[in-house]
Amino acid sequence: MKHLLLALLLALPFVSFEQNIHIKVNNQKDTTVFLVKYYGKNLLYADTAQMVHGEVTFDGKKQKPGVLGLLLPGQKFFEFLYNGHDVDFSTEGPDFVANMKVKKSDENKLFLEYITHLKVNRDKATAMTAKLDSLKKDSKEYKDLKAKIDKIGEEVKAFQKDFAEKNKGYLVGKIVKMSTDVDVPDAPKDAKGNVIDSNFRYYFYRDHFFDNIDLKDDRLVNSPIFDQKISYFFGPKFLLQNPDTVAQQAEKILDQMNPHGEMFKYTITHLMVDAEQPKIMGMDKVFVLLGDKYYCHNAPDGKPYVDWMTDEKLNDLCDKVNIQKHLTIGAQAIDITLPDSTEKVWKDFYSLKCDYVVLYFWEATCGHCKKATPVLEQLYEKKFKKRGIEVFGVSKAIGEDMKLWKDFIRTNKLTFTNVALTDSIYKAALKNSSLFIPKYTTIESLNYSQTYDIYSTPTIYVVDQKTHKIIAKRLGLSQLEDFMDRLQHQENAKKIVPKGKEF
Repeated sequence: MKHLLLALLLALPFVSFEQNIHIKVNNQKDTTVFLVKYYGKNLLYADTAQMVHGEVTFDGKKQKPGVLGLLLPGQKFFEFLYNGHDVDFSTEGPDFVANMKVKKSDENKLFLEYITHLKVNRDKATAMTAKLDSLKKDSKEYKDLKAKIDKIGEEVKAFQKDFAEKNKGYLVGKIVKMSTDVDVPDAPKDAKGNVIDSNFRYYFYRDHFFDNIDLKDDRLVNSPIFDQKISYFFGPKFLLQNPDTVAQQAEKILDQMNPHGEMFKYTITHLMVDAEQPKIMGMDKVFVLLGDKYYCHNAPDGKPYVDWMTDEKLNDLCDKVNIQKHLTIGAQAIDITLPDSTEKVWKDFYSLKCDYVVLYFWEATCGHCKKATPVLEQLYEKKFKKRGIEVFGVSKAIGEDMKLWKDFIRTNKLTFTNVALTDSIYKAALKNSSLFIPKYTTIESLNYSQTYDIYSTPTIYVVDQKTHKIIAKRLGLSQLEDFMDRLQHQENAKKIVPKGKEF
């Protein structure tokens, strides 16, 4: 039996398990070259080697499948595909792709076929477009030439679709398919020929946007096209920048991915980075919703979604998510009860008789606060007060800051409500917080910096006093004035704070 097994093994054809990437660049001097790789939109160094007589070999076992490139001196660069199998080709400049001759690699033979076809048609269309610009738009020649250009475009689309289908078993086939848009049908019409839903095509495109992307194939992350797709889809030019809408669409896509795969990791990280420091007010809710589901809870199989962060950093993120849950637009604002400068009268903003409350977190030692606070006083006296808008200033007045805080209020004649965690109360609460809780205040009030995530001052929140819900946050003073004017339909009111003056 032992000899029979040996005979069978010897009879099998020899299979090489080498995964080498061999490239020859004609007319290239001996030099150091770099293998580079894509991770989403990022182009990273993958390996370094010496090119001798124009030839270089890299160990493919070190690389993940995807789009790779060779970087030559003088920032000369060209791309090729790698899918875990031997790659062997030669080329030369200046057009390295057009001059590529593939000796071994079905992926790159197909890639070259695809690129060549696109280039031929692009050159045709470019030449026609140049001539089109010299013609009158109402001329027959213009219309005929325009029809030819459109036909080339349709033929290219058909070629891409056919190429992707024929080569769906290859990485290049999936990349080509990912680069194409889904076909959007015409909107349905009633019996009279009128469109029933004018938004039909948009919603169809949105709901089927990722149909041409295999969301379980991690190799596609190693291509810049994947990042282009998710950046466009979740960007303001395509998707309504409403936090609930963005989070809903994100969950729909993420839940189709392998929760422990590279595509999931790249996508959730991309979304969380944008959401943590959003450019649009209120979009931080996306950070809360996605963070709570994917970072602070396990996947359906019981394993953590996130295994690339240390426990310490993950716990810090989840702590931030739990704090931010209460600070998103529409969340119930937590009341703050602290003493005024006499330290005898405790005040809270829930009790203020007004339509809106501006929560203003500031400190007398803060350079920006010293400039902004007197301007806010002017805004309050000249505009807000008579329009039912109260300002509730919250400070930290511990140690020497207590005197500075009182002096600042007095010197700048601040008339809006000011409270603080004062020195005496802070020291007494450290020893025995039951002296103040719940008789005078709450733990959230004494820890207001954590409660409202005050990591810098000044910081502003706007609260609807009827519902005690947060309606705006982290505004500068000119933004605050503009927001309140628009909120109260006073867009034409004279501005107190110069536009763009945020201190």
